[in-house]
Amino acid sequence: MPRKFPPLAQSPASAEKRFPVKWRTRLAVCLGLACAVPVARAFTSEDADKIFEAHTKAFYQEKDGRAWYKESTDGGKVSFWMRAEQMEMVLDAFERTKKPEQMAMFTSLFHGFLADHGRTWGHNDFNDDIMWMVIACARAHLLSSNAEFRDVAKENFDLCYARAASSDLGGGLWWKTNNKSKNACVNGPGAIAAFLLHKASGDAGYLVKAKDLFQWERTTLFDAATGKVSDNIQLGGRIGRFALTYNQGTFVGAANLLGFNDEAKLAATFTMNQLCKDGYLPAANEKNDGGGFNGIGMRWIARFVKDRHEETAFEPWLQKNAEAAWQARRTSDNLSWCRWPQPTPDDRRYSWGCSSAVVTLQVVRPPAPPKTEPGK
Repeated sequence: MPRKFPPLAQSPASAEKRFPVKWRTRLAVCLGLACAVPVARAFTSEDADKIFEAHTKAFYQEKDGRAWYKESTDGGKVSFWMRAEQMEMVLDAFERTKKPEQMAMFTSLFHGFLADHGRTWGHNDFNDDIMWMVIACARAHLLSSNAEFRDVAKENFDLCYARAASSDLGGGLWWKTNNKSKNACVNGPGAIAAFLLHKASGDAGYLVKAKDLFQWERTTLFDAATGKVSDNIQLGGRIGRFALTYNQGTFVGAANLLGFNDEAKLAATFTMNQLCKDGYLPAANEKNDGGGFNGIGMRWIARFVKDRHEETAFEPWLQKNAEAAWQARRTSDNLSWCRWPQPTPDDRRYSWGCSSAVVTLQVVRPPAPPKTEPGK
């Protein structure tokens, strides 16, 4: 997998700024201004169905029970971690609709993934890649009780953890096998993966690992004054102090699962107030890693909002982005890219870059229809 550089609007320069104002004040300002701006039309569950179906029609391929996603509307096959995350997108749709055909899609994608990458993934030097796919498989097991999903997730988490965990820099997981940095993009997902494996297997050892990884990230990369999650710490101790939406999201996800509600809320608030412009998530290059960052962030923040009943604080912002993603689609095929509210161009599109919009509409609850007065 290529190195994860910050996408266009999530640059180190903008993320380096410090914000001394307390997060509670910032939240109040956001709710009173940008995040409360009404939209002309409310997206619906039917829209969520349509955007998922459009992505499937454009990119999903299957042969002999083995499936994959095309890289673009021109063809190709999407890479390891982008494939894993689009498999999570299918699970997002299944969790919303409970349609068995969507779990069947995941099963075919799982078999296609193993056909291309093997049952064990130690050949991949990126530890975060492995953790993304572990999350997908563990989630699928919890939703389906399919033991093969759980077993593959467990086998690959164990091999990844064995090579990536160390006491250097106070703990945590190395990003790659060259052991030069420890990054949020592996430690947040690693904590989530371990927690889900604890639920899937009943093994308390995974819960211990989940807590240890989260606590390391909380201590090392999380700013308790602002909610910002820094990207990485280098072997020499230098911290890459830029924030990305997917790192914010997985930190929120791990914090929520482990009961660190204040930290989850603070990190979600930073995402909403400091990484967005006019309430909209930052645009990214749809072909590169950043194309799916916002979908990952939305997935875990929306789950936190639902689990902890934080709708008042965050749902107007979530719905604003979901509506913008839907309205930005191109009407010819309902594909929507990752640069909403700008309209989706008519040329080549990428499955990964179009996945953020799909995920967002699956995980964000549509606004309630307006009430009509009796007799009208």
